[in-house]
Amino acid sequence: MKDKVNAGIIGASGYTGGELMRLLLNHPHVNLEMATSRKLAGQNVSKKHAHLAGMTSLEFEELDPVAVRQRCDVVFLAVPHGSAMDIVPQLIDSGLIVVDLSADYRLDVDQFEKVYGIKHRDPRKAVFGLVELHPEVKGKTFVANPGCYPTGATLAAAPVVKAGLADITVFDSKSGITGAGVNPSQASHYPNMAENIQPYKLTTHRHQAEIWQELNALGNIDSVNFTPHVIPAIRGILTTAHIFLKEECSKEDIRQLYDSFYSDCPFVRLVDDIPALGNVRGSNFCDIGFEIDANSNRLVVISAIDNLVKGASGQAIQNMNLMCGFRETDGLWNAGLAP
Repeated sequence: MKDKVNAGIIGASGYTGGELMRLLLNHPHVNLEMATSRKLAGQNVSKKHAHLAGMTSLEFEELDPVAVRQRCDVVFLAVPHGSAMDIVPQLIDSGLIVVDLSADYRLDVDQFEKVYGIKHRDPRKAVFGLVELHPEVKGKTFVANPGCYPTGATLAAAPVVKAGLADITVFDSKSGITGAGVNPSQASHYPNMAENIQPYKLTTHRHQAEIWQELNALGNIDSVNFTPHVIPAIRGILTTAHIFLKEECSKEDIRQLYDSFYSDCPFVRLVDDIPALGNVRGSNFCDIGFEIDANSNRLVVISAIDNLVKGASGQAIQNMNLMCGFRETDGLWNAGLAP
């Protein structure tokens, strides 16, 4: 692979597109070549993403698959669910490295059609791009980037599930409003959201399928339960995982389990205190802390990520780094924005 690659972003006008640009513009091995937007074609990127003013002279372009193939080595798809499957076939067989941030290729086809209610028009396999669980991302040319909630939830529970200790898992996640996307809604309207916490899709959120898929691949567990909430914050997901263990474990046992499982994972940090969103906001880190309930075999694990970075764009670049043969941390080794 080249020392420097030309990257394009398809669907670059949203939060994940803007975050991809923010990170890629400072990546030592990337030249940001293209940003597409059907609605904003011809406009300067910094008119939509004002935080990038002075950093790039790119203009949004209409999507032209031929131009993408000619000008780019790496392509990120930041398009709505159900759209990527119409674009991927035009790119995937041309030697491009493609990272899809939509849900179109994260699940088996049958499960995708059941969960999303869409007939899949391009039923091909992709590696699930949660690097900490799927090191086989390295050297691949097509990866499905995980959802934000499944990233924090799966990383919180994976070591215990892999060890065969988890019986029942219950995930309670709190997300910043950016997780709902750039278009405003009733849920993100200030009077509805300020000083409030809004649970939604209490038992039917579609990301539960990803969490189940990844944990069940690590070991047999009786059930995976997930309830999301939106909180009056811009960024971040704090997940509380209640993991009911099959046997009694000491704090030292659990700590050793997590240390060993994540020993080669630079973006997972085991903390002694309760993880805080401020410590990961703006970064690609996932902070994890835990406590054992002395009255039962319940393990409480807290994970904190930035939903736009480790939960989306940063993780996509982490995948790209391994796919291109770069260091996993290139362009991403930045501290959180505390306080």
